[in-house]
Amino acid sequence: MFRPIPLFIGSRYTRAKRRNHYISFISLTSMIGLALGVLAMIVVLSVMNGFQKEMSSRILGTVPHVTLGHGKGLDDWRAVAALAERHPQVLGAAPFAELDGMLSYRGAMQSVQVNGIDPAEEERVSSIGRHIVQGRLEDLKPGEFGVVLGEISARRFRVNVGDKLTLIVPEPSSVPGGITPRMQRLSVVAVFKVGAELDGNLALIHVADAASIQRLASGQVQGVRLAVKDLYQAPEVARTVAAQLGEGYKASDWTQTQGSLFSAMKMEKTMIGLLLLLIVAVAAFNIIATLIMVVSDKRADIAILRTLGATPGHVMATFMVQGSIIGVIGTSVGALLGVIAALNVSELVGWLERLSGRQIFSSDVYFVSNLPSDLQALDVLLICLAALTLSFLATLYPSWRAAQVQPAEALRYE
Repeated sequence: MFRPIPLFIGSRYTRAKRRNHYISFISLTSMIGLALGVLAMIVVLSVMNGFQKEMSSRILGTVPHVTLGHGKGLDDWRAVAALAERHPQVLGAAPFAELDGMLSYRGAMQSVQVNGIDPAEEERVSSIGRHIVQGRLEDLKPGEFGVVLGEISARRFRVNVGDKLTLIVPEPSSVPGGITPRMQRLSVVAVFKVGAELDGNLALIHVADAASIQRLASGQVQGVRLAVKDLYQAPEVARTVAAQLGEGYKASDWTQTQGSLFSAMKMEKTMIGLLLLLIVAVAAFNIIATLIMVVSDKRADIAILRTLGATPGHVMATFMVQGSIIGVIGTSVGALLGVIAALNVSELVGWLERLSGRQIFSSDVYFVSNLPSDLQALDVLLICLAALTLSFLATLYPSWRAAQVQPAEALRYE
């Protein structure tokens, strides 16, 4: 008796058995549709988060987060690394070189980005060592001109550890045209598989060999590579450290080389989220049809309430409560099922593969062999808020129509 009248009557209307079973059916389908829409949004966005996290760990664990360099090369890269490591965001530093060229083997050619690394220091800034599938990263030794290829490149050239390729790099010269090709024989010492596009366009050589190809002085390196704690702080770290090093030093970060990929992934997630929101909107606006039929069915009850002193606001609030309860139940059920499904989607895919006897995500075709999922509380919260908001908005028009019912007219047609 202490509850507000609209809340009391609206909740009773929701629980009460109706003479018109079709209204109950529409109400149930609205609730189920809302739950399915919320479930689908949570699962799909969690899977997209999983893919983004997987690609981030693979790609950004391999490419430099920040690179520091000088136009004339670095004579003492350890001094530069020591200064950079004073920054609280920097996890580690290692020597680094980068050059573009072509790999040639038995008449086949492909463009490649060659990174010069020091295997002894690389573990501090890269996860490439964990992705070696043939050979060893430690077999990259200065002066031996070894190369570590990506799995796609090795498969394209049909080479294995021990085979030799030719690296062709452009070199400025004084001849007409300004550029002459320089060739260097390389021996394959290892093969890595990151599971991304890098497997087909990245090769690794020792940083001393890269300096030799670039005709740098003995002991010089092209630059220093940094690993940072927060990837999205990389641009700020690059600017700060370059300013501390002084004039002539340049810095770049992963957003300049890989930023377009992750921007596209973010946009794709946003667009798919908006499209899935239409499913929730369709289910939510089914509440309009439900409440319009309920209002028509309850015209006599509305008249009695108005006669007993209920204001149009009370009547409107009563039906808003009824529609909101449908939205809350549908959203809650969908959120619960969506969280459970998102947390177990990999196991569900594995069960389907065992049941069908076929591998859905074959490692020979896809970069990932399972369906990753990363459930984020913020996504669940935003989805639930969107569903509840749409459900609430769907109650406004039918409730307003109910508040316009006049007692005399309603009782006359009964």
